Order: sequence, then structure tokens, then C-alpha cells
Amino acid sequence: MIYLSKRTPLSFQAKARNLTLLFFFFVFFVKASVILIPMDADGQENHLKAYGITYWVLNKQQKVQWLLNYRGGSFLLPDGDAIRKECQIRGVSFEVLSDAKAEQILDDISSPSQNQEAVILEKAPKIAVYTPKGNQPWDDAVTMVLTYAEIPYVTIYDEEVLDDKLALYDWLHLHHEDFTGQYGKFYGAYRAAPWYIEAKKEAEALASKLGFTKVSEQKRAVALKIRNYVIGGGFMFAMCSATDSFDIALAAEDTDICEAMFDGDPSDANYQSKLNFKNTFAFSNFILERNPLRYEFSSIDMTNKRRNVPRESDYFSLMEFSAKWDPVPTMLTQNHTSLVKGFMGQTTAFTRDQIKSTVMVLGENKINGEARYIHGIKGKGFFTFYGGHDPEDYQHRVGDPKTELELHPTSPGYRLILNNVLFPAARKKKQKT
Repeated sequence: MIYLSKRTPLSFQAKARNLTLLFFFFVFFVKASVILIPMDADGQENHLKAYGITYWVLNKQQKVQWLLNYRGGSFLLPDGDAIRKECQIRGVSFEVLSDAKAEQILDDISSPSQNQEAVILEKAPKIAVYTPKGNQPWDDAVTMVLTYAEIPYVTIYDEEVLDDKLALYDWLHLHHEDFTGQYGKFYGAYRAAPWYIEAKKEAEALASKLGFTKVSEQKRAVALKIRNYVIGGGFMFAMCSATDSFDIALAAEDTDICEAMFDGDPSDANYQSKLNFKNTFAFSNFILERNPLRYEFSSIDMTNKRRNVPRESDYFSLMEFSAKWDPVPTMLTQNHTSLVKGFMGQTTAFTRDQIKSTVMVLGENKINGEARYIHGIKGKGFFTFYGGHDPEDYQHRVGDPKTELELHPTSPGYRLILNNVLFPAARKKKQKT
């Protein structure tokens, strides 16, 4: 009895220790959690600011998982009071999940039967917007949505590009620029307007300051620097006229395509036959618009070929890709709808049969045979071209008021822009989670 009484306290202490460990393990297991930012139509009140939250978390050196094709392309974030508060302040819908629930979602996503994938985002990309110094943020859809989503960016222009400053940035957006040196082809309608005259004068002064005799030569040099940036591994995104005018400038690297009212001397004879389509990123076999009075660059643009596309039925559809085998185009097409409202611009959409076979069409209007949203690889880098000026301003004109994104927090068209912003944050090598 005495021997047994000596063993009993020891057994009790051991059991107590085990129970304590089990208790703390149970409490930890129950409390461990993650934050899900849903991106489907019903689950998210502010899709655009949700990207800003994701960027904010990445900027704090924390990793995020992008759940491709799961509830509209949701984000899985680490839990924390600061992140919860930030979501509440910015009006972003979120759900707190236990680790067990999150693991179950990830297991389901990894199933071969599901067209879904979890992609790890590792680092907030450094963003540069190529835009003239005097432009206001509301002059451009990208600067508007970056500002609204609270994603930081810096503006650069020709001086910085020619001074090789692009290497400082992971992602570059091209404002609605004319890289051909024809001042946006506004000559026909606005050549007597004070703003046009002043802009032309400022462009000529900058070209002279940078050592060029003509604006067209300066813009071509800038286009070549941007080309090299992409080939070296950069991510480039362009909208509206910055898409086709960029490729035209590359094709006309050794050819003068500008008439005298733009650069002071005649264009090269038979310049169409001298274009080198091997130099371009996305387009081939296009015909340049020779008439300086026409507000058009080339046959690439579909704006004047859309007579059979009434506004009320102007939508384009997003293509579906394999999330596990094609994560890049899948990332770029994440949305809470497969149909996106169309919108106009100087370059509204792209002629389908003038897009190179190596370029992926991400969004198209099948009725009119046009591509709206395309993506490709150049060297070690990537580029995305998005037709139109402003996803929530159907027919934006010079002098129109800016779009108030507070009225469009769930805009599918603007989501496509922000998909591209987060794209460079993805882990370079595809890995299973």
C-alpha cells in the first residue's frame, strides 16, 4: 500500500501535464486562423480595394495565396488584428477561417478534377506609370484605379526612360501615349486648340533638350528602351493608343512615317513596304493610316469597324484557361463575371487576324471578330495590351469629367487592370501548395 501510494502522485502529475499540453494544443488549434478575401459577386463589396489590401499585406513582407478560379479569384491572407482593421477601414469584405477550414479549401483546389490553383504571391511589385508630367491621375484609368485601391506608384517619362531608370521597377504602365510622334493623331480636329498647340510646343522642347531633332525620333528611342526593359524581364501593361502606337514605332524603327505637319519634313516614300513586323510585340501585317486628318493610326484598331455593335450589347467575354497548366493567363482573367462591359477609346479593340499567333487572346467580342485584351511573352518579360480608355466611361472624350470609382467599386473592367498589377508578385516557379 505504501509502495502504491508513492506511485500515485507521480502518475497524477504526468496525467496533469499531458492534459495541460492537450488543452493548450486544442486552444491553439481552434484559434489559429487565416483571412479569406472573397472575390465573387456576392461575397465582396469592394473588389478594387481588395487588391489594395492584398498589395498592402505583400508590402509588409507577408505572403499571400491567390486562389485562382475559387470564388472569383479570392485571396488567402495571414490573420492579424492590423489586417482585419485595414479591411474594415477600406470597406473590404473578409472572412476569418480556421486553419483546418483553409487547409480543406486548399486540398479541394489541388484536386485534379478542379480547374483551380493556389498561387503564392511573395513580394509587392514596384510600379511605374509612364505619363507626361502635367497629366492628372484621372486622365488615365490605371492611375485612377491605383489611387482608388491605395496602391503606391511613381510617375516617369521620357527623361527617366532614356536614363535607364526602368530597371528600378517591376511593372510599367504606358499611359495613352503616341509613340509614333504624331501627337495622338489629334491634328484633324484639334490643331487650332490652345492645348494642342501648347502640348506640341512642350514635346518639341523636350525632344531638343534630350538631343533629338524630332519628337518622332525621341519617341522611337523611348519605345526601344521599353522593348529592352521587357526583353530583360520586365512586366509591361498598356491601354488604348499606347498599344498599337508602341508596336507601330517598333515596326518603323528605320522608317519616317510622319508627315510634315508632325515633324517638319515629308514621310519616307512607300513607307508601308518598309515596316519590319519582326520587331513588334503583338501585331503583324497591319496597314498604316496615311491621312493626317484621320483620328486613326492603323488597321489594327477596330473603332471604326464597330457599326454593328450597339452600346447596350457591347460586351466582351473572358477566355477560360487551365489554372494548373496555364496559371499566367488564368491570373490575368480572374473576375466575378465572364462578361465585361465594352468601352471605347482611340484604340478600342484589335483586329483579330493581325495579332501574332504567339500572342494569347484573353478577352474577345466574337460578334465583331475583335480582341479586347491580349497577353504575350517577349524575351524574359511579359506584356499585356488592353483596348479602350476607361472601363466605366463608355465613350470618353477630351474634356470629359473623371470617373468616380466610388460609384464602381466592383467594376469587372477595372479588375482586369489590377490582375496585371499583382501578376509580377507571383512566385516565378509554379509550385503546388
